[in-house]
Amino acid sequence: MSTAILPPRPPATSGPVGRMTNGGGDGALGSSVAQTGVWIGIGTIAMSFAALTSALVVRQSGAPDWHHLQLPALLYVNTLVLLGSSVTLEWARRRQAPLALHLTIALGVMFVVGQILAWRQLIAQQQSLASGPSSAFFYVFTALHAMHVLGGVAGLTYVERRMTAGGVPPGTYKAAALYWHFMAVLWLYLLLLLTIRA
Repeated sequence: MSTAILPPRPPATSGPVGRMTNGGGDGALGSSVAQTGVWIGIGTIAMSFAALTSALVVRQSGAPDWHHLQLPALLYVNTLVLLGSSVTLEWARRRQAPLALHLTIALGVMFVVGQILAWRQLIAQQQSLASGPSSAFFYVFTALHAMHVLGGVAGLTYVERRMTAGGVPPGTYKAAALYWHFMAVLWLYLLLLLTIRA
């Protein structure tokens, strides 16, 4: 009676695209961790902005020193830039198009530069951080959002470098895209809030 001896199973190694492979595995654990981390980050950011929104509503209620701002028209142009970057990111992710990813990063930087220009326009109208509660909330909301967008730019730059080096795990790409799309949705919410309340 003969018995067949099977060769040992190969150990888990890092594949050429930086994924953990184990005889055909797809790095699902790493992808799951990345996406879970992004969801936790999104939850934290959402709660922070919800707390700031509550503070704005409470501060505005019956405050005689509250003066509504005339928001710069540039904010609406910036909105189109950020929404456009979400479109180019999905194009880049679905088609594995490095050029579209590079364009997404450039549009993200353009959005932040546009926000800085909008702040300068407000300052030229004598609306600085210390001008009053409405302008203070405007600067806090928009500056915090811009900082988070820069974090997203850093994440997409990391994805771009991994892609250039030979590949990027789909889960990592999906996690970065999820964060970026959340930044676009969050900005739409903030713009509506500032238009109505600030």
